[in-house]
Amino acid sequence: MLMTGRHASIHKWWHNEDYGRLQDGPDKGHIVPLYTTSPLQIGHVAQQAGYATLWAGKTQMKHCDHQLFGFDEGAFTPGSYMFPNNPHTDFKLKWKKENGTKTLINLDTGKEVKKSYPQDSWYWKPSVALMNHPDASEPIEWWPNTPQAKKEYDLNTYGPDVELDFIFDFMDRKRANGKPFFIFHTTHLGHDGFDWLHPKSGNKWPGTPIVKWDGKKYTRTTPNITGDNGVYDTHGTVTEPGMHSHVKYIDYQIWLYLEKLKELGIDNDTILIFAADNGTSGYGKHSHDRQKGTHVPLMVYAPGAKFTKQGKQDVIADMSDILPTLADIMGTTLPTDYELHGQSLWSYLTTDKKKHRDWIYAYKSDKQLIRGHKVLKDGNNKWWVVENTPDDLISFPQITDWDNVSEAYRNERDMLKSLLPKFDNYDTEHDPH
Repeated sequence: MLMTGRHASIHKWWHNEDYGRLQDGPDKGHIVPLYTTSPLQIGHVAQQAGYATLWAGKTQMKHCDHQLFGFDEGAFTPGSYMFPNNPHTDFKLKWKKENGTKTLINLDTGKEVKKSYPQDSWYWKPSVALMNHPDASEPIEWWPNTPQAKKEYDLNTYGPDVELDFIFDFMDRKRANGKPFFIFHTTHLGHDGFDWLHPKSGNKWPGTPIVKWDGKKYTRTTPNITGDNGVYDTHGTVTEPGMHSHVKYIDYQIWLYLEKLKELGIDNDTILIFAADNGTSGYGKHSHDRQKGTHVPLMVYAPGAKFTKQGKQDVIADMSDILPTLADIMGTTLPTDYELHGQSLWSYLTTDKKKHRDWIYAYKSDKQLIRGHKVLKDGNNKWWVVENTPDDLISFPQITDWDNVSEAYRNERDMLKSLLPKFDNYDTEHDPH
C-alpha cells in the first residue's frame, strides 16, 4: 500500500506468501512483481520529480528485480532471498533436507533450530547487498566489497549501522552535487530475528549496541563481541534483548538523521516521515481483530514547512496516502488515468482543512477492514464504535444490535458497506489478468 498507493485489489500482493501469479507468458505461475501491476511507485514518483533515490534496509520483495522499483541505489539487509550464498557471514538459518526430512540448521553452530524460519542475519554480522553503488563493480553485489570494508567487517558489525552509513554517504554525495534526494529506509529494527549471540535463548529481538541519552545528545558504546560457534561474550556492550531496546535504537538513529541534516545545512529544507508497518508480534502482527494489526504511528517532521497543524491530530489516514502526499511535496503531477486509492495529506497539513478523509481500508487476503470516524468493520466481520479511542486503543464497544445505535452510525455503516465491493475481488480476481 505504501509503495503503490493502491490496495491489493489492483496490485495483487494480498498477504505474506499470498501473492497473485502471472497467468500467461514464459513466467506463467510465478509471483507477479509489484511493479508489473503497479508501475508507478514512490521511487518512480521521486525520480519523476528530479530526486536521487535510495532504498535501504528490509525489502521482502521476493522474485522481483530490485532495479525496477524506481531507486537509483540500494543497500539491502538481508539479501539472502535476492542473491543466495552470501560468502561473508555464517549467521544463517538454512533448510537441510536429508532422507526426506527438512531440518532448519544454524550454519554458525551446525545445530538444529526448532522455532524459527530461514534467514540471514540482518543484525549482528549481517548479510548486506548493494545495488548500483559507485564503489561496486557489479550492479548487484555483496558487501563488504572493498579491502577496507572486508578488514573491518566482523562480529561487531551491526546491520542497522551499516544501513545508516550507506544512507549518509548517499546524502553527502548528492548534497555535494546539489541534487535533492529521497530516501526510503525500511529498518529491520523492531522486526524479530534469530539471536546468533544467544542461539539457545529463543530471543525474538536480539540486543542492540548500548546507547544513552543525556537530555541533549546520544552516546553509543562501541560493541566488543568475541567468540565463535554459538558461544559469544558481549563484554557488557550489548543491551538486553527486547522490543524496548529496538525502539530506543530507532530513536537514536532518528537523532542521527536530524544531526546529519543540520551538518548538511538542510534541516529546514527536508521532510522526515516516520511510520510503522503493522502491529507487533504477539499482539497485532497478522491480526484482523479490530485495529490490532493496522493502527500504527505516522509522524511528519518538517520544521521548514508552513504547517497549519501541530502535534497529534484526530484524523484517519492509511498507507496508500503516502504516494500522493509525496507527489504533492515534490511538486510532480500524477497521471489522471492512473488509479490510486490514497489521498494526499499535504492539503490537510498546510491549509485550514478540518478533515483528511472519510474512511480508510485494510486487508489480509480475503479479510477486509474498513472504518470511518464513527464505526469500524474488522476482518472478523464484527462492527465497533470507534468515535472515541480507549486508553488501550482497542477496547471499543461492539455493535450487536443496530437498532440500539444512532442513525449517524447506521448511515456511516451503509456508506462503508457500499465501498467494500470495489475491493472485494480476492476470490474472483486473485491473480492479475
